[in-house]
Amino acid sequence: MRTANPWERMRGLLGRSPIGPDQGLLIAPCSSVHTIGMKYPIDLIFLDKNWQIKKLVRSIKPCRIAWAIGANMVVEMPGGTLDNFSIAPGMTLNWEENLCV
Repeated sequence: MRTANPWERMRGLLGRSPIGPDQGLLIAPCSSVHTIGMKYPIDLIFLDKNWQIKKLVRSIKPCRIAWAIGANMVVEMPGGTLDNFSIAPGMTLNWEENLCV
C-alpha cells in the first residue's frame, strides 16, 4: 500500500487494524514517524530518494517518535516483521505494488 495524499501520510497506520505480515505502508515524502495513538508496535524502514535503507526501527512502541537524517520515505509494517528479513542500512529496497483488480 502507498499513501496518496497529505492526510494519508499524516495518518499512516494510526487508527487502522494491523496489516498482514507480508504487507507494508509506504509513506512518501516522510522522514519521521510518531506512534502517538497507536495500539500496537510497528517496524519502520527509512529510505532515501534512491530507495537506499537509511535506518531500521524494530517494534517501536506506541507514543514514540522515530526519524532518520537523509530519509525521504518510510515503510510501516507490523511489529516483528523486520525479524523475517536479512536487511541492513545501506542496502537498496525494491518496492512492489500489489494491485487488486
